[in-house]
Amino acid sequence: MLGASISTDPVKTTSYKVVLPFYAYASIAFFVATLLLFFSAPAFGRHYFHPHVIAITHTMALGWGTMVILGASHQLVPVLIEGKLFSNTLAYISFALAAVGIPLLVYAFYTFNMSWMARCGGELVIGAVVIYLINMGISMAKSKTENVHAVFVFTAGLWLLITTIVGLLLVYNFSIPLFSEDSLHYLSLHAHMGIIGWFLLLIIGVGSRLMPMFLISKYANAKLLWWVYILINMGLIAFVFMFLYAPPVYCYLLPVTAVTAALLLFGYYCRQAYRQRLRKQVDEQLKISVLSVVMMILPVILLIIMIIGLWVAGENARLVLAYGFTVFFGWITAIILGMTFKTLPFIIWNKVYHKKAGLGKTPNPKNLFSNRVFTGMAVLYLAGFVLFVTGILLSVVFVLQIGALLLLLAAGLYNFNVMKIILHKPVMP
Repeated sequence: MLGASISTDPVKTTSYKVVLPFYAYASIAFFVATLLLFFSAPAFGRHYFHPHVIAITHTMALGWGTMVILGASHQLVPVLIEGKLFSNTLAYISFALAAVGIPLLVYAFYTFNMSWMARCGGELVIGAVVIYLINMGISMAKSKTENVHAVFVFTAGLWLLITTIVGLLLVYNFSIPLFSEDSLHYLSLHAHMGIIGWFLLLIIGVGSRLMPMFLISKYANAKLLWWVYILINMGLIAFVFMFLYAPPVYCYLLPVTAVTAALLLFGYYCRQAYRQRLRKQVDEQLKISVLSVVMMILPVILLIIMIIGLWVAGENARLVLAYGFTVFFGWITAIILGMTFKTLPFIIWNKVYHKKAGLGKTPNPKNLFSNRVFTGMAVLYLAGFVLFVTGILLSVVFVLQIGALLLLLAAGLYNFNVMKIILHKPVMP
């Protein structure tokens, strides 16, 4: 649930030139990730620490999810704080650092070469996050407007910084013994700080603003959102301390319970916004995003099963793979697929037609992309997702390859529509 507000106030709206590179890059990264998934499908029948699995995971986490979020934040945060983005230049620098660092990191993981390329890639990504946080922090400080959604966004950015620093240290740990254990031991810590601290915290903070807006709902409950914020952060901090001090496995159910409670509260928030909506007809793009809220519970269910399984019988690699896949190709991807076509068309419409509005009939933002292509993409995506998860759990390579092919086709259709929007030329009577 990421993207621009419908505000057209030039003081609060960041230039499209800042936002579009992030969207375009993320779109290509999604296609690359599904292409790698297709050619590396057999790896998902093995161990989750396979080089190809790690490379695909970071392509999705950084190139796909994070780049969309960084771009969208530059446009949305000024609206949330009712002020201006501090610096477009810093936004460009953040993009450039991440755009160079991510492929270096992914290639290093794919070839499992943790030398200068992996280190340089990680350092560039950290630099991008630091620049992003400086830009967001100064923007919020200058506005002097308190907003629970903005707090979610900035806190998520801090967790992203911690996640990337830990990730870089784990890269160095392959050749320099920085920690008492090998890097695989700390993988769970690194992953969950990113999944919960960065993605979950930010998506809930932004989604709780955009969902009512797109439904044209007046529902708002800041107190409930503060409880969600506290529960997620308490749960994640508890997990970090438990990981470091190694309590019995069943103790991990406590932070999972806190995060689950936060998800249930957020689900209630979305349900109330949906029930109190003025727009009775919900379009296909928003339906996908609503589905993504439901899909949040799938990783939680798998996580609970993994904890109980680890407690009783030891680690199950298939469940770990399925868990990671449902996070990046399920919940996060479903959100982005839906909200891209609720937000990007407006950004381009505002660029092309804002000054021409009133001079003649202009197309609606939703007419800037093909709804038939979007529907086809959604069907292929859902079918591919279900088949691939099934292939992981059953460890059947043929099913994995069919699921990956469907996801690749879905990514191709997504790219077609995104480029159709970005390259749109003015049409006037």
